[in-house]
Amino acid sequence: MSEEASKQLETMSLQEKSADAPAPAADAPAGGETKLSKNQLKKLAKGKGKKDKKDKPKWNQPGEGKKKKDDSKSKALSLPKPEFVNTTPKGHKKDLSATPMADAYHPQAVEAAWQDWWEASGFYSCDPKSAEGKSDDEKFVMVIPPPNVTGSLHLGHALTAAVEDTLTRWHRMLGHSTLYVPGTDHAGIATQSVVEKMLMKETNQTRHDLGREEFIKKVWEWKGEYGNRITTQLRKLGSSVDWSRERFTMDEMCSKAVIEAFNQFHEDGLLYRAERLGNWSCALKSAISDIEVDYIDLEGRTFLEVKTHKGNPNDTKGRYEFGVLTSFAYPIEDSDEKLIVATTRLETMLGDTAVAIHPEDARYKHLHGKHVVHPFNGRKIPIVCDAELVDMAFGTGAVKITPAHDPNDYECGKRHNLEFITVLTPEGAINNNGSQFEGMMRYDARIAVEEALKEKGLYIGKEPNKMRLGLCSRSGDILEPMITPQWYVNCDGMAKRATDAVRNGELKIVPEEHEKTWFQWLDNIRDWCVSRQLWWGHQIPAWFATKKGEEGVSKLDMNNNDRWIVARNEEEAYAKAEKVLGCSRDEISLERDEDVLDTWFSSGLFPFSVMGWPEQTDDLKAFYPTSLLETGLDILFFWVARMVMMGLQLTDSLPFHTVYLHAMVRDKDGRKMSKSLGNVIDPLEVINGCTLETLLAKLDGGNLPPKEVARAKKDQAEDFPDGIPECGSDALRFGLLAYTVQGRDVNLDMKRVVGYRLFCNKLWNATKFALQFVSDFQPTANILDELMSSGKMACRDKFMISRLMACCDTVNTCFQNYKFGDAQAASYSYWMNDLCDVYLELIKPVIKDTSEENKDSRWAAQATLWIALEAGLRILHPMMPFVTEELWQRLPGRGTLGDSETESIMLAEFPLCNEAYSNPESEQSMETTMNVIKACRSLRQQYNIANKVSTHFFVKVASGQPADSIKSQIDDIKTLGRASVVDVNIDEDSIPKSVGIIVVDETTTVLMDIKGLVDYVAEIKKLQKQLSKNAHPLTQLEQKIAAPGYEDNVSDDIKAKNLDNLNGLKKKAADIEEAIANFKALEELEKN
Repeated sequence: MSEEASKQLETMSLQEKSADAPAPAADAPAGGETKLSKNQLKKLAKGKGKKDKKDKPKWNQPGEGKKKKDDSKSKALSLPKPEFVNTTPKGHKKDLSATPMADAYHPQAVEAAWQDWWEASGFYSCDPKSAEGKSDDEKFVMVIPPPNVTGSLHLGHALTAAVEDTLTRWHRMLGHSTLYVPGTDHAGIATQSVVEKMLMKETNQTRHDLGREEFIKKVWEWKGEYGNRITTQLRKLGSSVDWSRERFTMDEMCSKAVIEAFNQFHEDGLLYRAERLGNWSCALKSAISDIEVDYIDLEGRTFLEVKTHKGNPNDTKGRYEFGVLTSFAYPIEDSDEKLIVATTRLETMLGDTAVAIHPEDARYKHLHGKHVVHPFNGRKIPIVCDAELVDMAFGTGAVKITPAHDPNDYECGKRHNLEFITVLTPEGAINNNGSQFEGMMRYDARIAVEEALKEKGLYIGKEPNKMRLGLCSRSGDILEPMITPQWYVNCDGMAKRATDAVRNGELKIVPEEHEKTWFQWLDNIRDWCVSRQLWWGHQIPAWFATKKGEEGVSKLDMNNNDRWIVARNEEEAYAKAEKVLGCSRDEISLERDEDVLDTWFSSGLFPFSVMGWPEQTDDLKAFYPTSLLETGLDILFFWVARMVMMGLQLTDSLPFHTVYLHAMVRDKDGRKMSKSLGNVIDPLEVINGCTLETLLAKLDGGNLPPKEVARAKKDQAEDFPDGIPECGSDALRFGLLAYTVQGRDVNLDMKRVVGYRLFCNKLWNATKFALQFVSDFQPTANILDELMSSGKMACRDKFMISRLMACCDTVNTCFQNYKFGDAQAASYSYWMNDLCDVYLELIKPVIKDTSEENKDSRWAAQATLWIALEAGLRILHPMMPFVTEELWQRLPGRGTLGDSETESIMLAEFPLCNEAYSNPESEQSMETTMNVIKACRSLRQQYNIANKVSTHFFVKVASGQPADSIKSQIDDIKTLGRASVVDVNIDEDSIPKSVGIIVVDETTTVLMDIKGLVDYVAEIKKLQKQLSKNAHPLTQLEQKIAAPGYEDNVSDDIKAKNLDNLNGLKKKAADIEEAIANFKALEELEKN
């Protein structure tokens, strides 16, 4: 060892930290401990008879003695960032020999080049030949939940990536055939909306101005230019996906699977075309799925802006009225009587085809079989009896029925065979069924209908009414229930197979609590509307066939459904049409359905379409079914269930055997992460760092209302007054994994995640420091076995290897059971507690001693340390890939360990627990010893003993294991306790009177000789000053409690709080007085 290194060892001190693994605070000082209050310091002076409190060790911070106040926040985060230039050619391995290890951890420099090298080296790929035929236990295959190509990943996606890549890297290191397939979703509605807005902004054109073919070209151009943001983010996150297999749900392979699936569903009798009621977006002019609906609750009368309308002339801001219940009367045919009904959507009365009453309602018995007359078109509307829909006690007990525009009315209409009259155009205007209101937009018509009813004397009034509005999540438009012709898939049989698979254990859902939700939804499934009225997406492979010159055959007429030809291509469609129409091809005219398929249709095929299905490719044979589907709970039905159903129906096998649902990520206030709330943070902003100005500018550039912008800015400024510091991918991943508790919601405090940047810094500094200890050490390929059989190991060495085995066991078990937060905590604790706080400190004098007599002990310490570092980095690697690769490559011995040595840590074997190397006895011995060491350190802290002063300790301990442990590790106690001498169980007469005492437990007491080390007069003065400061609030509170009327006029809660405060102040005074008395007694003892 060099003289310089030896000097460094002499100056380094034991650092303490807590035994558990909490997230480091983002604003915690990187150097320097939190200064204890004077009261805390002096209270400890009483010492005698008190049990030792657990210390909170910190790595790389000052030890005992007086501490300088550190006013800075997070020095590690504010270290000046050196200018970094990546000189490694793209795809080449980083040459670490050319650059010395930096003094501090800088994420940009550490994470540079590794991702490109891993990818270029083919480490992410998997040969299907090597995987085919292997059992499920020998391979791991997973597809990424394909994010929308339009967007960018937020922290919820980053959590998904962290979990998935952790599992992937772990399985790869276990030697399994591992494949992680990336891809993106074409996101029909979202992408079309983005491109339409861009087109209007840049050229003032609509898609209709361009035409379908040209518009689709524009979308592909947009995808080529802007669609790679997500892949950039995934690479920055270190996701080890096989980029050579990257798929896009509109690429040739996936499109072929979509066409085949549609045709197979039709051939199996599951696909059909029908007119039904569903969600309709007037802005998009398309049906949309339930997952694309956002809801807002109105407490009563509310005015809202409607972007598709010109504006309400009766409102200064042009807004329209919602949240009211409007009552009006229908004249009863051939009578002067009227029947009063109420509605929240007055314009729909134009499509009313019945009024429903309860058959048992005595008020209306005389109206059974009668009709009312529509006031605007004279249409006779039947009065029907419906006990299922009508509540006699609600309102007037009469309900208007609009079967074409309300889900409940739709069912009522089917029960009574009513007429279904649609009154809206696809754009949301009143159609030709709307009498004089034709052409008006729906909410303008609402106003006009009210005025017209008033003119006819049929308007009764309106009142505030709580209601829920469904909004299109893409356009923000208020949705309309509309009856339109759509394509549907009958899901009954598929859903039963999906539920049976969970019930019989073939498919496992983790956490298990979500099985109930799975059953509830699939047991009550409805047929799936798979068509969308868009241009961007998979155009439905169906053609409407007519004979040339044939007239009066409408494709919208459900009676002509047999004319719809489902085929794999146009050639096949002609062949099928010839049979249907009974004529030759040249007499047939085919018109392809303009609609496209729901995005979830292609997403549901993803686990096998990416493998080449329907072709029996090598990938499909080797990698399907996949192993796991990992995603968020929010798309359990819309994606996961559909993948399971479609996999079972089309491939006759489950697409995966396990579904792991991570908790939903919300912000620290429990709000969903949403652009509309301004609380979305891009992972790259955390990885690269981001100024507060940039964060605020992003809010200004969004579509938030001014109030929400102001709130979001306030939150951002409070959370990140200096912006988000550069944290790197490793810190982000490691921090996010801490949140993977199995549950529904996670309130993500970004400051806590940022705090893990400090752990990276500590990991870097600890390894850099430890490398000095092994600079002259040469490991071998079998170093662990050689060490364990050497007979040279001290208790501390056996302890370290045993803790390593325990960590291996815990982390592997946690990964197996998807308990990533526990795995993260176990690995954190291993590094911070076992390796840094204990072992590194214990071996300093051992490494420093280069004498021949110490040769074996020194070798054992170096071997143990090298093993602990190397294996510890491998344990961390799945969670923190970049920094572990960098540090692992810097370990001595790289490239000299023979054929078994891998080129990268990601290909190295993941550490497994060898029970033979676990040593509970050494761990018990070390626990006993560390309790004594903590007591020694506490005593030194109580009496403000300077670091440079060594002290004499006396240990009273029960015979047997405790005494044996302490006697065998006296050197370790002297090292960490800064002891000059440690005497164990000596005669009472040999122990001086002036001692500080800590009772460790019922078997152990530690005493410290303090003679000549403490200025009693100065300490007593400080304590008396503290006592004086405490007296004023104590007296004030006593007077308040004794005041007249206190008992009668003060609430029980306040009285209880005051009593707690009073008792606390009294105890504080008593503790200070006891400490003063103790110091005085010690002063007298020392004088005598």
